Amino acid sequence: MLLGKVQTQNPEEWQRMFDVNLMGVLNGTHVVLPSMIERRGGTIINISSIAGRKTLPDHAIYCGTKFAVHAFTEQIREEVSQYDVRLVNIAPGVVETELLSHSTDKQIVDDYKTWKTKMGQPMESEDIARCIMFAYEQPQRICIREILVCPTRQDK
Repeated sequence: MLLGKVQTQNPEEWQRMFDVNLMGVLNGTHVVLPSMIERRGGTIINISSIAGRKTLPDHAIYCGTKFAVHAFTEQIREEVSQYDVRLVNIAPGVVETELLSHSTDKQIVDDYKTWKTKMGQPMESEDIARCIMFAYEQPQRICIREILVCPTRQDK
């Protein structure tokens, strides 16, 4: 997660976020979707973010990539539901990961850490894994379209 202000952030960071957050989803879907349609079943679970549902300070490009993941997931779900292929969007709030360490603006990183500290305990990757398993383990006739999950004290 490369946070920054558009007017000062290096455009190479934008490209990196698009490559990882969006192109990874597009490429993965492109590879697996044809065989799922052919066999009339399958599940694709994409990880978006709460930042794909609402904007957050210093997250303009990150939000853009996650909004795109959300829109792509929903659109493809509509197109392939007739083949019993499920697409699920998991949209987590703050999760304790190393992603913040990739940001280069120290002030933005410090502000984010302060906000995260105020909210108490962020989620862990295991929390997201449980959401993924919940969606996946449903019978194929059930599609959990989206799970938006945040720490209880996350205000944004």
